[in-house]
Amino acid sequence: MQKVITGLLLPFLGTVAGSACVFFMKRNLSRGIQRMLTGFAAGVMTAASIWSLIIPAMDMSDNKGKLAFIPVVIGFWCGILFLLLLDTIIPHLHMNAEKAEGVQSRLARTTMMVLAVTLHNIPEGMAVGIVYAGFISDSSDMTAGGAFALALGIAIQNFPEGAIISMPLHAEGKSKGKAFADGVLSGIVEPIGAALTLFFAGLFLSAMPYLLSFAAGAMIYVVVEELIPEMSDGEHSNIGVIMFSVGFTLMMILDVALG
Repeated sequence: MQKVITGLLLPFLGTVAGSACVFFMKRNLSRGIQRMLTGFAAGVMTAASIWSLIIPAMDMSDNKGKLAFIPVVIGFWCGILFLLLLDTIIPHLHMNAEKAEGVQSRLARTTMMVLAVTLHNIPEGMAVGIVYAGFISDSSDMTAGGAFALALGIAIQNFPEGAIISMPLHAEGKSKGKAFADGVLSGIVEPIGAALTLFFAGLFLSAMPYLLSFAAGAMIYVVVEELIPEMSDGEHSNIGVIMFSVGFTLMMILDVALG
């Protein structure tokens, strides 16, 4: 049980540590650094979707023979549509954007920036909850190492994400303490979502391939809709591609080495 609790909390701790950078770094992050960190996060999330979620979902559907792709395709598209729905109804503002997305709202700019990060933390928390549900069940090949690799990979990419949210908030006039609190708040959805997903996934273990691919679809939506545009914004965007590759490679190594 201790391993599960540690795994559920690990991504959140990464966000907390990253948000704390606002106390130690005097300047706001440059656009180049933001592109690097965003590219890294996109690479980690893409690799996690493939290696930690889609491939295990395929393996669990082996009994369907040539139709093993059906649960994965259905779950993947449900994840895409779920994030599309959230993206449409939740007011949020992406980094360096001028126009907010979602329903019209009078929320403050800084609040909508926090909501944007919170929005893409939801599928990460779900992914961790689902893999740990697979680990503690007897009906899945998910190992403690594989589940921990996913949690660790997300925690690593959450560190720069915490800095990306807290430091710009401070630059826009918030105190360091409030900017740190907002950064932490953006990540609190992960352990909550992970715990809820763990509970409900435990009730529907036979649907595990659907649930794993659902989380993968939700994460891929975030990568393509938000992270890739941000990492490619402006001149010299190739640094974002390089860091995407670094993040992808790191997550792939963690999954294979620890799984």
